[in-house]
Amino acid sequence: MLPDFTQLLANESPLYQGALTLLVAIVLAKLAPLPREAQAFYWFSLLAKSLAAKVNRRHRTASQQVTAGIMATILLVLPFWLIATFLVELAAFPWFFEFIILYLCLCDEQFHKVAEEVAQALKRDDKTSARRLLTPWMYRDTQELSEIGLVKATIERLVTSPVYGSVATILFFTLGGIPLVLGARMIKQLEYCWPSVNPRFSNFGRPVYYLSYGLYYLPTLCWNFSLAIQAGPKALLMLLRPKKSLYRVNNHLPSCEIAAHALNIELGGPIKMNGTKIRVETIGDGPKPNADNLKPALTLVSTAINIWVLSVIVIPAMWATLRYLQSVS
Repeated sequence: MLPDFTQLLANESPLYQGALTLLVAIVLAKLAPLPREAQAFYWFSLLAKSLAAKVNRRHRTASQQVTAGIMATILLVLPFWLIATFLVELAAFPWFFEFIILYLCLCDEQFHKVAEEVAQALKRDDKTSARRLLTPWMYRDTQELSEIGLVKATIERLVTSPVYGSVATILFFTLGGIPLVLGARMIKQLEYCWPSVNPRFSNFGRPVYYLSYGLYYLPTLCWNFSLAIQAGPKALLMLLRPKKSLYRVNNHLPSCEIAAHALNIELGGPIKMNGTKIRVETIGDGPKPNADNLKPALTLVSTAINIWVLSVIVIPAMWATLRYLQSVS
């Protein structure tokens, strides 16, 4: 007698339930994201910035600032992480709380829509609206950005946010479940709140910067591969020979380098933080970008994200098929 396919699915229901929970969270985060002011990580960012304002003292030595950064990270991450993890473990229906946490961790996927609105604003030559749209998403000053600066900032954010969004969430949920997804996402949020490239946080933000680099090394590599396969052999070689940064570690540089090659434009360049101009290397050999480059960038990122979303469907389906064929033979 042939084995019951339904029974085979029931034997490995956690795998398929997890894949379904993840898929629904991704789709809902794209179609119905929370307003930014209502997102949990928005409030977490406000808390992080408030704490940094109190404990990051400029007159302290570098080692004292590093120690303060370590203690602030532990104080912010550990309590919330423990509460959320225990909540999932003790719940009668853990899949519901897993879905909520996944959805909250994916809410930055809505930046794709923000980028579309920026493109429309720039086509109307409405730089004021474009700056207003970008300001909540940037840790750099946006008030004085020209059209080139606005396009660069939008594309750079567009090609890097999926690293901690869809890609990291899928990988971390597969490898370590909700605890790893939530913990890594909180660390990444602190990295954005305390950017090490900003002189104000060069020491205070260094511990969380390196921790984020280690956590997101694999997701970054996988995401860059998703971009590179759309840009040809030279982009694939960039994965093996990434551009060296002016800074100790630059999580975003390889992604921006591949995107610049794929779009044949220049990215990077000096930025301002708190009114201070900071030197950042330029990336790419193409011309400076304009509003017309935003549509190809949106297509590039959408295609790469769709590959990852499709994997959430295809891999469990392939596993179920292989299990069934194995039981038949």
